Amino acid sequence: MKKFKFTLIALALAASTASSAQAPAPMNPKADGIPVTKLSRLRVFADEQEMDQQSKLQYSQLLNEAKQKEALVPESDPQVKRLRAIAARIVPNAQRWNPSAANWQWEVNLLNSDQVNAFCMPGGRIAFFTGILTKLNLTDDEVAMVMGHEIAHALREHARKRAVQSTAVSLASKLGGAVLSSYLGIDPRITDAGANVAGQLTVMKFSRGDETESDLVGIDLAARAGYDPRAGIALWQKMGAVNAQQPMEFLSTHPSGNSRIQDMQKQMPLVLPVYARVRGLDLNKLPPYQTSPLPKS
Repeated sequence: MKKFKFTLIALALAASTASSAQAPAPMNPKADGIPVTKLSRLRVFADEQEMDQQSKLQYSQLLNEAKQKEALVPESDPQVKRLRAIAARIVPNAQRWNPSAANWQWEVNLLNSDQVNAFCMPGGRIAFFTGILTKLNLTDDEVAMVMGHEIAHALREHARKRAVQSTAVSLASKLGGAVLSSYLGIDPRITDAGANVAGQLTVMKFSRGDETESDLVGIDLAARAGYDPRAGIALWQKMGAVNAQQPMEFLSTHPSGNSRIQDMQKQMPLVLPVYARVRGLDLNKLPPYQTSPLPKS
């Protein structure tokens, strides 16, 4: 039975590779946002319930560890309220990209760490680090771009797909053998104990294709929530400027570059009309996007 399952996985991988090699169909500039595509067929070979349980466990352990280290920012903090307010506008649009999101128990928390990072675990468990807010001096629109991107990884079930693609060992081994902080870039003072807990969730580096998809899904989610999708371009320009001075952990798992910005620029004709409609603005009279300056070093 196991051999048969691996054979199916191999066939699915081959089919996925073949289909991804085909040139994508040109997008209609008059379309209503980024067109929705089917979820990867590979994900069905990774157990959804097991992935969700591991995600729930790891997120809970992370928060408990952060609380013990006094690194969990309290709910009364203005930045926590800010993040949750942004999520409250984005999440209602998530079902467009994955109907299962309607049943997710969404959570948003902020960890006190200088790391420039954020993530969304399977099942809608979101965490931001104070470093990404302060070091980049993010506007609400730019926070929405980061959040939309991370949520997109969860919605498109990239972790399940990657687990199957790395099926040299069992899914349980993949979930149990990795150090959470190595991917998330979490300050060691938050995860010293959590890193050794059995059943660690492996959230592996995503492929270039996954990153591109998350960029586009992310700006679509944000635009539908009334956030300016042009902020995505400003965000990555900021990332590049800061990273040139001091390499950031975020960019070790989120490759940057001009091509990434260009990909988003090409999709502006699809998402700007959505943003303008939601905000009740004239598409032809949108003012230039105004970012906030980077903090002085």
